[in-house]
Amino acid sequence: MDKTSKIYVAGHHGLVGSAIYNNLRSKGYTNLVGRSHKELDLLDGVAVKRFFDEEKPEYVVLAAAHVGGIMANSLYRADFIYQNLQIQQNVIGESFRHGVKKLLFLGSTCIYPKNAPQPMGEDVLLTSELEYTNEPYAIAKIAGLKMCESFNLQYGTNYIAVMPTNLYGPNDNFHLENSHVMPAMMRKIFLSKQLGDDNWAAVRKDLDIRPVEGVDGSASSSEIEAVLSKYGISKEGVTLWGTGKPLREFLWSEEMADACVYIMERVDFKDIIGISEYSSVQKGASASGSSDRNNSVGRGGAIPSLGDIRNCHINIGTGKELTIADLAQLIVKVVGFNGVLKFDSSKPDGTMRKLIDVSKLHRLGWHHKIEIEEGVQRLFDWYMESLR
Repeated sequence: MDKTSKIYVAGHHGLVGSAIYNNLRSKGYTNLVGRSHKELDLLDGVAVKRFFDEEKPEYVVLAAAHVGGIMANSLYRADFIYQNLQIQQNVIGESFRHGVKKLLFLGSTCIYPKNAPQPMGEDVLLTSELEYTNEPYAIAKIAGLKMCESFNLQYGTNYIAVMPTNLYGPNDNFHLENSHVMPAMMRKIFLSKQLGDDNWAAVRKDLDIRPVEGVDGSASSSEIEAVLSKYGISKEGVTLWGTGKPLREFLWSEEMADACVYIMERVDFKDIIGISEYSSVQKGASASGSSDRNNSVGRGGAIPSLGDIRNCHINIGTGKELTIADLAQLIVKVVGFNGVLKFDSSKPDGTMRKLIDVSKLHRLGWHHKIEIEEGVQRLFDWYMESLR
């Protein structure tokens, strides 16, 4: 990519997209394009086509997605599969029709089987059943990575799919029902501390910025306590879902962004499948004039020595894990919480372990630097700044 190349970051206001957008800008890329949901509804195929017709991006980062935690995935299963499939279909399809040079698709490590061997390498995809609670979202993301892989193999495109582990960082979603585990846990513990300290000004400020079920800081104390109690928050302490025993891996979102931009700048599909033969076949197809979009210039049976080409996506993570209970204790420490912390074992844990193998990413030349203790402090600092 050139510094003046037009790059469209879909979902540039979200946790993932904003981190990538800011990383590109910090590296001197000057022709970045983004649209808010109000400006461009990615579920609307006609609107997406119009956008691509007008803007003609050369590179695309597909970071937009409908996301949430265990509760949201359980309650809104149709939304998670339908909306994500629609977004992917529209953006990847228009990228192909408009000749985008390179596309980066962001997925999630929830694509892997519930009982996959640990750590999970890319090749365990589709080897057994998925975790039930997030199955619709996972299937949508699997479809997205397979779209990228299949377009590359049939048409010779350069679409790269990356699967980040659990992310956290600036612009995280602290919604008590729809956010991921770390920000939800952090906000619950923070609010419980304020209730326990009788710091109603802080509680009301928090709810003014992020209302809960329509209840904001102007509500009565009893109304606020009632709605927070539904999420396990009281002045005595916090009750969290599950047993606290599941193991999770976490990656600071800005580091994920750095890995993604590294891949956009330095890694092509041929590098992922690890062969030079693919390049020579592509070059030969182009020279013979068969690179027309209506023809197959990918593998197409032309490289029988390679066998099946699959699992071309890249895991992005740290390769390190800790229990949810240990994460809670890290948050307790940074928040300065002195209340009671309990786990409700009648609620689902989700997958008990979800550690990814990042050896492919390491071979491609990228390694993480921010460890979880530093990251939790950074996230809390950002959250406090967001309340000012």
